[in-house]
Amino acid sequence: MNKPILIGITGGTGSGKSTVAKEIFKSLPEKNIVIIEQDSYYKEQSHLSFEERTKTNYDHPLAFDNDLLIEHLKDLIDGKKIEKPIYDFEIHNRKKETITVEPKDIIIVEGILILDDERVRDLLDIKIYVDTDPDIRIIRRIIRDIRERGRTLESVIEQYLTTVRPAHLQFVEPSKKYADIIIPEGGYNKVAIDLMVTKVKSIIAQKQSM
Repeated sequence: MNKPILIGITGGTGSGKSTVAKEIFKSLPEKNIVIIEQDSYYKEQSHLSFEERTKTNYDHPLAFDNDLLIEHLKDLIDGKKIEKPIYDFEIHNRKKETITVEPKDIIIVEGILILDDERVRDLLDIKIYVDTDPDIRIIRRIIRDIRERGRTLESVIEQYLTTVRPAHLQFVEPSKKYADIIIPEGGYNKVAIDLMVTKVKSIIAQKQSM
């Protein structure tokens, strides 16, 4: 199999990076493309009590098992299937189950800190940063965490002020300098998304003609 193309999509929490990734994914045949979420690679925390796990700073680079992420990306590049972890934010730990992921022509790697680690950056062929205003991002995070992760409004706001915002300023925002493409107002910038889809389709066409 020809070497797959790795597209990194990053940005702050609630920036719309997942929406951009999904829009690109939906526009292509499923046989050609797969999404690897950095959120799946939060560290396994079974050695900690539930109370201790609730204190995890999920916006800090040390929360991620990038060694495993990099190992899995290299396996996919080499044409090998992987067993992707499943992270459960309600129990603050990985599930015992995994998801089998087969290698594809296009691999989207999506997460808040994928450009922070040089080892991950070096594996990416296209690096995208989704840049969205902080007020929009916090509103999206509040809605997501209450609906999907069983959090209270108070806990979401406290987490944002104590860990999310400081980590964004320290780690996420500075990683923008590594991006090849910056998409403003991610998830709603249809022109930028359409351009990316066109680019990805042309890459697949080139690979298929080889």
